[in-house]
Amino acid sequence: MADDPQRNFRSAYYEKVGFRGVEEKKSLEILLKDNPLDLEKLSTFSQRFPLPSMYRIHVWKVLLGILPPHNDSHSLVGGYRKEQYQDILEALEVMRYINPSTPSTHVYLRMSQLETLVLPRCSETSAPDEENEDFLSISRAMEEIVDDPIDCYWLIKCFIHQFNTKFGDSVPHLPKSLEHYLSQEEPRLLTHLKTSGTLAQLPYGLWFRRCFAGCLPESSLQRVWDKVISGSCKILVFVALEILLSYKIMLMGISRPEGAVRFLCNIPQENTDAIVTKAIDLWHKYCLQ
Repeated sequence: MADDPQRNFRSAYYEKVGFRGVEEKKSLEILLKDNPLDLEKLSTFSQRFPLPSMYRIHVWKVLLGILPPHNDSHSLVGGYRKEQYQDILEALEVMRYINPSTPSTHVYLRMSQLETLVLPRCSETSAPDEENEDFLSISRAMEEIVDDPIDCYWLIKCFIHQFNTKFGDSVPHLPKSLEHYLSQEEPRLLTHLKTSGTLAQLPYGLWFRRCFAGCLPESSLQRVWDKVISGSCKILVFVALEILLSYKIMLMGISRPEGAVRFLCNIPQENTDAIVTKAIDLWHKYCLQ
């Protein structure tokens, strides 16, 4: 189909005067009126464009299967989700796994364990292992994005389940993918990271298992999670890549892996929106052409 010159002019004008995304917002509103919702179109939209904040949680819930594609069932299913949440919560209280002082993220962890039949015995509950720490990190980040605790629990549980189910086999290969794209963008930095021993010690768990929860502030993180929830774990590689490129000069000056890793686990928070924007551009360049 030929480009519409008037639409292209309008889009360029909107972007120039600071209204980038006006037409995209209208397009999303049209998609959200479909009944049933077209999950493939919603996923494609989320891959191509930033989700408007006012629709983000709703789109996430649909793409993660918390709400069904049929709009007229949303209130009914939402009611079921609320009842199920209350039932699980009460069961944990009765069994004395949780009490009023239990942190909400630990409550979510126990709820998920009960639902998936991996709840440890009360006498065996110990400090969270690495897998549970991943869950807790994602939970803490989701709490900053989502106000309602019922929505928060279902989004955490379904996000982690979808990620592990769809991308569990891909995650171990993401470090190699990062190395490949770094060789394309900045081979000198790659050579330095290899020779200093830093490449093997990069915080891959923080980046690829926790999807940058605990690394990026939530305002930046949710834009990354838009892409993960709509079907791409490859975006994580490009966020990691852009972090390395953004701090190239500093990293080139660090000869010990410990210093580089310490910095990368606590990157400055004021520059992360720009990093995510550039990462999405790189991802589009390599993966969505």
